[in-house]
Amino acid sequence: MIHLLLIAAALGVEDLERMALDANPSIRQAEAAVQAARGREKQAGLYPNPVLGVTGDEIAGGPINRGGEHGGFFEQRIVTAGKLGASRGVASQERAAAEQMSAAQKQRIRNAARMLFYQALGDQRRIVVRTELKRLADEAVQIAGEMVNTGLGDQPDKLSAEIEAQRVDLSLTMARNAQERTWRQIGALVNQPALRATELIGDLEALPRLDASVVLDRIYAESPEVRLTEIEAARAELAVARARKEPVPDIVVRGGVRYNRELLEQNMRPVGREGFFDIGVEVPLFNRNQGNIAAARAEASRAKLDIDRTKLALRARLAEADREYRDAVAAVGKYKDEMIPRAEKAFAMYRENHRRMAAAYPMAL
Repeated sequence: MIHLLLIAAALGVEDLERMALDANPSIRQAEAAVQAARGREKQAGLYPNPVLGVTGDEIAGGPINRGGEHGGFFEQRIVTAGKLGASRGVASQERAAAEQMSAAQKQRIRNAARMLFYQALGDQRRIVVRTELKRLADEAVQIAGEMVNTGLGDQPDKLSAEIEAQRVDLSLTMARNAQERTWRQIGALVNQPALRATELIGDLEALPRLDASVVLDRIYAESPEVRLTEIEAARAELAVARARKEPVPDIVVRGGVRYNRELLEQNMRPVGREGFFDIGVEVPLFNRNQGNIAAARAEASRAKLDIDRTKLALRARLAEADREYRDAVAAVGKYKDEMIPRAEKAFAMYRENHRRMAAAYPMAL
């Protein structure tokens, strides 16, 4: 309902951003991934469950064993060397990475919303301009026809005006098709396939002046991509520490009580209740986790290098975007300051020449 209210009125860029963030399913997916990572972080630090069971030994008939020994036992694995804390540390970095990926997805949605907004705003302006050009072109065709009928114009001028009117009409059709395509893309972004073009509020001529070095510093400081690589490097270092702890054996403690039905030789009475316990450790004789440690070290080296690689990639992307932006700003300045004023001057001169019957009116139009 909120979206419908927004669409009923003119939209600003902030409105479109908010609609996209509220409705795009990829945002919910990223948030679900964060929740899953938090669950894995919690699970990684949980202590192993104890084992309760029933034991039987020397189960045999006969006058001595008399059914053997029966009882219950309790078994617990004691995790050593801080393995649980190390596992929790690795999982916490994975959760932080999921949060950064969520932030990155939100930023991508914001960027997409802004780009589509200004693309649609440009489409809106283009249709207005080309509609006016079509009106002028149709007027030129009408006037050229009247001038031919009165003997003041030539047939080639009329044909030229008709061709120009057809070209302008085609460009208007193309502009409307482009606007329809843009709004279909916007509808997909905000998860409203039935969305249709509506009025947009924005200023295409408010061009910010950007300093590439300042922008690059801000990207390095705020980019989720950079932060994600830093988190991955920290996670890899913790994974190395965790792999080194793995060969330290855990202690397995087992104990219980049982009833021994075996008869004693002295008085031929059952042994009765008796306790038992076992303590064991796994001796890291052959498997000292050598392969996993080596792999974790290599992964840590790769993760550290990925920080520099990501920064270089961002620098390259910024260089290309900055070039395109400066080219566009230069084009706008050239049109506003030189080309359009000259066109207006030429129009005034053509119109004056037409008044003096020195030029055909379609040229003025």
